[in-house]
Amino acid sequence: MAPRGCAGPPPPPTPPAWVWPGKMLAMGALAAFWVLSLLTYGYLSWGQGLEEEEEGALRAQSGERPEPSTSATSQPHLIFILADDQGFRDVGYHGSEIKTPTLDKLAAEGVKLENYYVQPICTPSRSQFITGKYQIHTGLQHSIIRPTQPNCLPLDNATLPQKLKEVGYSTHMVGKWHLGFYRKECMPTKRGFDTFFGSLLGSGDYYTHYKCDSPGMCGYDLYENDNAAWDYDNGLYSTQMYTQRVQQILASHDPRKPIFLYIAYQAVHSPLQAPGRYFEHYRSIININRRRYAAMLSCLDEAINNVTLALKTYGFYNNSIIIYSSDNGGQPTAGGSNWPLRGSKGTYWEGGIRAVGFVHSPLLKNKGTVCKELVHITDWYPTLISLAEGQIDEDTQLDGYDVWETISEGLRSPRVDILHNIDPIYTKAKNGSWAAGYGIWNTAIQSAIRVQHWKLLTGNPGYSDWVPPQSFSNLGPNRWHNERITLSTGKSIWLFNITADPYERVDLSTRYPGIVKQLLRRLSQFNKTAVPVRYPPKDPRSNPRLNGGVWGPWYKEENKKKKPSKNKAEKKQKKSKKKKKQPKAGSFPNCHSGVCHYLR
Repeated sequence: MAPRGCAGPPPPPTPPAWVWPGKMLAMGALAAFWVLSLLTYGYLSWGQGLEEEEEGALRAQSGERPEPSTSATSQPHLIFILADDQGFRDVGYHGSEIKTPTLDKLAAEGVKLENYYVQPICTPSRSQFITGKYQIHTGLQHSIIRPTQPNCLPLDNATLPQKLKEVGYSTHMVGKWHLGFYRKECMPTKRGFDTFFGSLLGSGDYYTHYKCDSPGMCGYDLYENDNAAWDYDNGLYSTQMYTQRVQQILASHDPRKPIFLYIAYQAVHSPLQAPGRYFEHYRSIININRRRYAAMLSCLDEAINNVTLALKTYGFYNNSIIIYSSDNGGQPTAGGSNWPLRGSKGTYWEGGIRAVGFVHSPLLKNKGTVCKELVHITDWYPTLISLAEGQIDEDTQLDGYDVWETISEGLRSPRVDILHNIDPIYTKAKNGSWAAGYGIWNTAIQSAIRVQHWKLLTGNPGYSDWVPPQSFSNLGPNRWHNERITLSTGKSIWLFNITADPYERVDLSTRYPGIVKQLLRRLSQFNKTAVPVRYPPKDPRSNPRLNGGVWGPWYKEENKKKKPSKNKAEKKQKKSKKKKKQPKAGSFPNCHSGVCHYLR
């Protein structure tokens, strides 16, 4: 890989760049605005977003001079920004009424990914990004990791930050983890990140950073590395707080050394909360959830503008690769929109898994283009490791592909199929059967697969409406105005040509039984490689009340009981045959745990 240039000044000396020097307080009207922002939000760069010209004027007036650039690393700085629950339509360049000027500009100057897929819910997408493996190969096929479950991303999987550290990267995570935390070994700092500032759970209050999983199961959820970050229990909105931390990391890092930044924003996941001033442009939106969602997305767009400006200010931008992605589709009942796609978050219809995504970088060869080649969230793992000049062990079986040449140069994608998932626990299709699957597959099982143009779904794919923007009224579910279909009572299998019919309007399963059989066989092949589902029952020891009011690791080595004597062990084994017991905290269920078996 040829050396890449790195323009811009190195990090300024102390005091850190995110603290305003006193001499900047006399800069006239512009400075007054910045000081007001500082007082209001707790840090400099928030507000309406600095333009590059203003930034240059600020540097000149402060007397700060860019230093001559020294030889930069040939390894690019890798910035991965993950939005939460952003719908496919919810970006300006997809026709949204929500204003996203930053995302629109970055995407227009980069490469838009218009055949890009993620998973339908949080944990699966995040696990696949960080391991490069489908969830059938990590045991996370079913649902998400719940706060009270003794479960986490399997410890025997080498993560993306671990591989990047091997080749000299500084690795930092800011934002939402949601990959389990029941034991210390599961925490982000034990999975390859040098620093972590963010939340462990799937959602929480944007200001207080508290989360109630159920009545009586409430706690604080904000961490600085491995400890609760009580110093931030000050009502600062999380989107702004996380952006501030990113700015601090960049200000203190030498741009001549490679950095990996994983920025997993909480926005725009529920609860729907945003600072008041972001509602200004959306008073005309009647649906209150959509209005709140729009305000949250505008705030997120501004945050990404500030991250981009920080990359430029501190000398990272010219040698950086910025990847933007949503983790799943939007939730219409929580303000999101996937129109004109079918379905929503939590479903395997296109609206649940087809994501907003783009790559922005000065290093791209084909800037200002649209990529319609097949790309999946697992592909980032090998792609980023390759860009970092790293190596993937020969015995590591990945499901992702290196797609950099596809994105940067417009070449064909090495990917021809995607296993969206096989969930052997979710078998709610009452009329599913082996017979419906031609004896190849039990169509009661929820599964979805894409092979070239064709997409096959079995079981119950989930909520299947096409929901126009703002179609949900404020009067409750009985007054929703959307195009609804009623699935046939005997339906448990669907086939679509996604290239010709991206909105999944025409089911072709009865017209092309031969293709259905081919895809069912492919599902069966994938299923033979699947590992047992990890979905243990709740552990009462997870209650934050037992952990100082904080959500955090509760399983400790001293919890392990001493090995009983042989006689006692035999008695215990006999007793367990009579009465089934739940797995101990910290253990994973296997195929003998009941429902976690595979139907082959």
